[in-house]
Amino acid sequence: MIDGKVGLCLAYQPTLRRKLRVGDAVELHHVHFLYRPCPDFPPSMLCTCLRSSLRVTRPCPDFPPSMLCTCLRSSLRVTTFSRITGSSSEVHCPGDEALPRLLLEKNTGLSEYLWICNVTRQLRQSLAPTLLKEECVCVLAWKLMEHVCRGRGRGEKRDIYAEMLDEPHTCPLTQYSVDPSVFRCLTVSDCLQCLQSDWLSGDSLSSLLPPGGVQINTSLSWSYRTLTSDPCQDLQPGGKDRQRPLLLVGVLALPSQSSEHTLQLKDQTGMVSCVVTETKEEKAGFQSAVFNTAWIGCLVCVQQFTMVREKFLQSDFPSYQHLRQDDDITQKHYRVYLQFSLDDVHILSPSVAMVTHLREREESREAKGAARRKRKREEEEKEEEEEAELGSSHFSNISAHFKSHSSHPASSLTIQSGSGSQPCVSMVIRMEQKEGVAWRNIRMDLTNKEVGLSLCFSVKATVIGPVVSWGRDPKNSRMMERETDGETERKTVILLFLHSSIGWFPVLHAGCFYRLVVMNSQDPSILIGCDIAGRRGVESLTDPALQVGSDWRFHTLTHPLLLPVYKQALSSSIMSVSDVLDFSSADLVCFLGLVSERISLNDKTCSDRKTHTGVRLTMYDRSRRSLQVYLNTPVQPGLLPGNKLLLSGFQRKLSKSGSVYCTSLPVSSVSVVALGDARLAPPPPPCIMQLGRWETWCTVGQVKGHVVCFLFLQLQWSCSLCGAIYTQSCSRSPCGSSSPVFQSKAKLVVDDGSGEAHVWFSGPLIRPLLGLTDSQWEGLHRILRVRGHIRVYTCGRSLVCDPHSDDALLQFLLCVCSSDVVCRPISLTCRRHKNSQRTEDLRRFSRGKQDFITRMTPPLQLTCLHLETC
Repeated sequence: MIDGKVGLCLAYQPTLRRKLRVGDAVELHHVHFLYRPCPDFPPSMLCTCLRSSLRVTRPCPDFPPSMLCTCLRSSLRVTTFSRITGSSSEVHCPGDEALPRLLLEKNTGLSEYLWICNVTRQLRQSLAPTLLKEECVCVLAWKLMEHVCRGRGRGEKRDIYAEMLDEPHTCPLTQYSVDPSVFRCLTVSDCLQCLQSDWLSGDSLSSLLPPGGVQINTSLSWSYRTLTSDPCQDLQPGGKDRQRPLLLVGVLALPSQSSEHTLQLKDQTGMVSCVVTETKEEKAGFQSAVFNTAWIGCLVCVQQFTMVREKFLQSDFPSYQHLRQDDDITQKHYRVYLQFSLDDVHILSPSVAMVTHLREREESREAKGAARRKRKREEEEKEEEEEAELGSSHFSNISAHFKSHSSHPASSLTIQSGSGSQPCVSMVIRMEQKEGVAWRNIRMDLTNKEVGLSLCFSVKATVIGPVVSWGRDPKNSRMMERETDGETERKTVILLFLHSSIGWFPVLHAGCFYRLVVMNSQDPSILIGCDIAGRRGVESLTDPALQVGSDWRFHTLTHPLLLPVYKQALSSSIMSVSDVLDFSSADLVCFLGLVSERISLNDKTCSDRKTHTGVRLTMYDRSRRSLQVYLNTPVQPGLLPGNKLLLSGFQRKLSKSGSVYCTSLPVSSVSVVALGDARLAPPPPPCIMQLGRWETWCTVGQVKGHVVCFLFLQLQWSCSLCGAIYTQSCSRSPCGSSSPVFQSKAKLVVDDGSGEAHVWFSGPLIRPLLGLTDSQWEGLHRILRVRGHIRVYTCGRSLVCDPHSDDALLQFLLCVCSSDVVCRPISLTCRRHKNSQRTEDLRRFSRGKQDFITRMTPPLQLTCLHLETC
């Protein structure tokens, strides 16, 4: 910086013999003035070219070096000497010569060069020296720039003599381009602070309430906000204000705490939990939860990600008018994490396991391509042989030439292993079933205050082959023949994960193959398990169990070498939402579905004064059928509307009304297999149903019918604390509350031609149902403040009021409820009413002197969610 206002860039000049220091007075000739060449630097920049000159007129060696930037050429002469100012904490240029060399080799423009200087400084701060060596920072920053600026093309080759001698003067600085939307590289801690500050501007409780403000505390108990890294794709308030997309660089790692069950992205400044998905190679386009352990330890660049903040709130607000009273909030906490797919991640520095995985994947692709080409050539050869014998020798030569150039024996590969030659034993397993993380009574852990209660999970796995000894960790190298056996009987084992080993939870999934490695041991019995089958007269009724140690490792095998018995296709046990609704024989189910709605359920008990929380998810599939799922276990990140979930080990149940729903068990587990956005891809509309043929599986449906008559209408002011009727004050003397809440509900008969149903309305749906304007509805509120409440119901074929009254308010409501404005064709979105059972009842009818007894089914009870006039 010059005089604390103007930046100075010397990148396009030869290297100075003496570095500039803070406090030096300089004299510049023929410099270029550039405005905002890079948003990470001051807006005004002086840049020197090959024709520019710089002379230190008054040195000041007592100050440390500072960041200086020069351009190429300009006709500017500094007549008044200025002093170099700055501090060690400001942006400074890398001290080594790696970036200037790369600048000349790649012909990079000024904007890109300044951007990479800033990235180098941030990478030094966030990665070196703990996660990355100091000398590798510049090369890594340049590699990052090549990935980010891919497709922009390289600059033209420079002619240094023309830059110095030609007239008029031309140099790269005269053609620089300004890109205000260049990526902003952030550390993990800066990213969290930046995104959280954007949320504070629009984080108000009133914005979280649904229209009408009904069920205030339930609506506020859980909420979430998302912010994408690309401001062009962000629909949240404040997202459009950011012009620059965000970029994150960090290392993928297993969770460091047993309470976390997701992968983490970390650097030296902090760490953040991540919900990560990836695409399976064998199923193109099929998304799944991250399963490849080779990603652990990779230094990656994340371009496309979504920041999520979940807010958990326990409150006792009496009405929406009291949202500013902090005393009504009993508990509040947040959870922040990232969502991204590994398809949008670029590897900057792979782990040893990832190097092996990438090499084997490339070889597998080449082998498949060679086999495909060989088949095609053999087919062509066969056709040519049928046509003429001359073509036979020609294609035989081609085949021989192809074989000589495509042979790559697997035995010649050098597999990289971890540093050091630590002996170990291993066995290959296939995950069959994984339970969720929960508190369980484990006798082997007696250190907690609650004896035997530990946070753990277990998996059931099939053992592929025998225990094999190694001189060093084989990691995810190609599976050897000695790791398989010829036995056709499948052996199963139960793996129990406790304490720090719980960190393996996010990368272990059913159907995947893993190599389980125990370091610093050559004893095969450590992987055999506690089996009592060897004792005389004792028969084991359970599978052998193993407690996973803290130093045990799991390596994913993407191309396992399997025997024919293991190559058989597994029976597909994953169901869809429609399958769960239709198949009544299944008790424990495993199914896929998209989340359309999430509601927090709080069950307050008076005995221990604790609040038991749960979650209700509404899942749907392509058939537009929905299913409600209740979770009682600790809820993990990623259960957001729009995401696709895999739910395993859930119990299928029938409600009293005949609806199907699912509940979680201690063995249930949930995995996020695909990321979505409910704002961009809303769930499909409800199914169009007939009232006479309302299916038991349908929880929400759309009905078009006609209002027959009113059965019930109640309008009242209630006390916000005790719920009693409120007139000028609360009717209960001990209460003394001064905050009333207006409540309204109605029940009417709707007929669609196939049958009738009793539909309940409440809250903000009453006004459009009665056809009243806003002024009429507000006037009705004011009149009711005097009497407190009014109730209109049917008596025979007439509407009456309780207590009987002949005032104008009653006459007004009676006229409205029986008018054509109310009895009109309407379109409703309804769900089954709670605790509505359609059991047949015996009814007695009299016809003259004759009595008749018959069975009658009660009418269908529905609750209206949305109302439209046809």
